[in-house]
Amino acid sequence: MLQWNPIQEMETLRREIDQAFQNFGLLTDPPSRTAFLPGRAAREYPMCNIHEDTNTIYVEALAPGLDPASLRVTLARNTLTLAGEKQRVTAEVTPEAFHRSERAAGKFVRTVELPLDVDESKVQAEYKNGLLLVTLPKSEKARPRHIDVQVA
Repeated sequence: MLQWNPIQEMETLRREIDQAFQNFGLLTDPPSRTAFLPGRAAREYPMCNIHEDTNTIYVEALAPGLDPASLRVTLARNTLTLAGEKQRVTAEVTPEAFHRSERAAGKFVRTVELPLDVDESKVQAEYKNGLLLVTLPKSEKARPRHIDVQVA
């Protein structure tokens, strides 16, 4: 008795749809590209590490090769949005000249939910050596408070 595998069925359907688009010349190269980064599924870009200490939340976004002028960092409540554009290698190289093209290019937007409230007026962002470093000081109400215990 065969077991039904929905993932395999969806993958088969995706290949059939890709083939149909390819037959009509509507599918762009490469056929498996479904996101900013190459691969079978959409991945978040830029990849982020988020950590905190007592007073601050830190976001480190790996985004090499960006023009810093294209970066936009916005904060609304507990939602941090990173946006920008990664330019193509060079305009002089035609697509036919490539033997391999693995470096993604294009516009991106990444939204990250922050775990705590931050002081929006003190947020800082710096792009250095391919890393976007965002420093988000916690709001006073989000910081841990020491409470003295009264002895009766």
